[in-house]
Amino acid sequence: MKTVQDYIRTIPDFPIEGIMFRDVTTLFADPRGFRMAIDQLIHAFAGREIDKVVGLEARGFILGGAIAHQLSVGFVPIRKAGKLPGKTLSQDYTLEYGTATMEVHDDAIEAGERVLVIDDLLATGGTAEAGIKLLEQLGAQIVGCGFVIDLPELGGAKLLDQMGVEVHSLCAFDGH
Repeated sequence: MKTVQDYIRTIPDFPIEGIMFRDVTTLFADPRGFRMAIDQLIHAFAGREIDKVVGLEARGFILGGAIAHQLSVGFVPIRKAGKLPGKTLSQDYTLEYGTATMEVHDDAIEAGERVLVIDDLLATGGTAEAGIKLLEQLGAQIVGCGFVIDLPELGGAKLLDQMGVEVHSLCAFDGH
């Protein structure tokens, strides 16, 4: 029987030499694989009260939208700077190759709402950390973070754990 990991393609030397890129588009393209990933992410947080699902740009939108639909709750995107109209809150974060900024609408979450944060991949944890900090500024209660892939050697799960956030990943790969 296939696992979620079996649907993920690895592309060597992308975006730079030495990186093994874990491509979830092959998972998304397969109806069984995509359904399996959504079901397993939902199952990881079964029985928890969730008011909204938050997707981190960009593949987190695909996963998060499907999960929000299945849970019959709202969906909130956290986007790269300059992509959202209206008033936003911003949070800078560090990437392997520089810095970036994430934004969320300042009225996207009401204080006290319970949110589930979703993305495709957890590497250093910088993107998720920035998203969590934005949500906390809005008064959200973080139920947890769900990812398809964890790259444990890069320490993202440890970072989020140190922040007191529950992390669930469907599979892990060694290396970058």
